[in-house]
Amino acid sequence: MTLTDVIGVLEAAYPPARAESWDAVGLVSGDPAQEVRRVLLAVDPVAAVADEALEWGADLIVTHHPLYLRGTTTVATTTPKGRLIHTLIKNDIALYTAHTNADVANPGVSDALARAVGLVGDLVPLQPFADDPWRGLGRIGEPSEETTLEEFAARVAKGLPRTSWGIRVAGDPGRPVRRVAVSGGAGDSLLGAAKAAGVDVFLTADLRHHPASEFVEAGGPALIDAAHWATEWPWLDSAASILRESGVTVETRVSATVTDAWTRGY
Repeated sequence: MTLTDVIGVLEAAYPPARAESWDAVGLVSGDPAQEVRRVLLAVDPVAAVADEALEWGADLIVTHHPLYLRGTTTVATTTPKGRLIHTLIKNDIALYTAHTNADVANPGVSDALARAVGLVGDLVPLQPFADDPWRGLGRIGEPSEETTLEEFAARVAKGLPRTSWGIRVAGDPGRPVRRVAVSGGAGDSLLGAAKAAGVDVFLTADLRHHPASEFVEAGGPALIDAAHWATEWPWLDSAASILRESGVTVETRVSATVTDAWTRGY
């Protein structure tokens, strides 16, 4: 299979046209005609992931986060990202990114997060597209049976990969949980949508003190704040499954390297 073949599968699942205007998705480095036999999937394009790709013999790295979201004027090895680009090019390893176009896909990042924490049945977008109600940001689903906030938080902690951040919970531990909204990655912008949806819990990442405090005080859903990396990691297996089931003959591997920015808690 060529890189072009693999990109075709990825872009059918995660159309670049659905990415936000400020985003940087698609092929970052690599020759579209090069052969691809092994694909490593990871959340972040960082040195540890490149090292894993080298050790395993990957031809392509697919990441969720872009390498150059704000552009650059240099790829010199005096910068971490420049060193990464040099490593990839020298070793014929391509790099491809699916970011906000994967967030809003069906299935996408939030679908994988919802399933990882035990939500069942049909999942609907928290903030759907006007022209496609099955695509959009976030997902709303239900646990297999009514539970409490404390019990559901325990499921979240068990269902997501462990990080030093862990999870943080805001709300009455005994609050009944029947409907849950989730959004992989930073979810501050969806607090209003979660309240309007009438869910019992909103699970996301990177919540800030003041918005979270005001949200809970105003009677919104309970909040569960997890590590950014952990809420997006479940998507990697979903993307790998799409490649495996598409007919492209490549070997896939989901990186278990923890690349969350926070490495230790006390």
